[in-house]
Amino acid sequence: MRTTILTAGAMALALHAAPAACQDTAFAKMQKRGQTAMGVDQYTSIHRFDSLDDGGRIELQRDSDDSVGVATIRAHIRAIAKAFKGGDFSTPEFVHMRMVPGTSVMAAKRAVISYEPHDLPRGAELRIRTKDAEAIAAIHQFMAFQRSDHHAGGHTPEPPR
Repeated sequence: MRTTILTAGAMALALHAAPAACQDTAFAKMQKRGQTAMGVDQYTSIHRFDSLDDGGRIELQRDSDDSVGVATIRAHIRAIAKAFKGGDFSTPEFVHMRMVPGTSVMAAKRAVISYEPHDLPRGAELRIRTKDAEAIAAIHQFMAFQRSDHHAGGHTPEPPR
């Protein structure tokens, strides 16, 4: 058996050269669970979580032309819309391995929240809408958590002046 010893400089260089996501094993494991749940590679897909004045928007698209991946995303978004409408947030709980902020209120307020899937060129989006202030706050919590945990894009509405 041969042992390789890296100097501190070589170790730092190796870590610096590796992608940040590979260094973060918790993130890599979450990405793998996301691939299991969504059916597409999370590193070659674009995720956005937008907080909007009337709720939010989840976008998932492939980063290149991939007809099988696009079909998989569209089916996933439709399944998520149906599950969320029924108060079932087990998929995000599985992906993140914990209860996701906002989901308990979203489940309790499911009767006043609409979930509308729409196809996009390389995937789909789920538009989440409500007029209920407590539900909007919960959706915004959900989106903020998702943006942070997935290291994803998205935006929040401008605060009223």
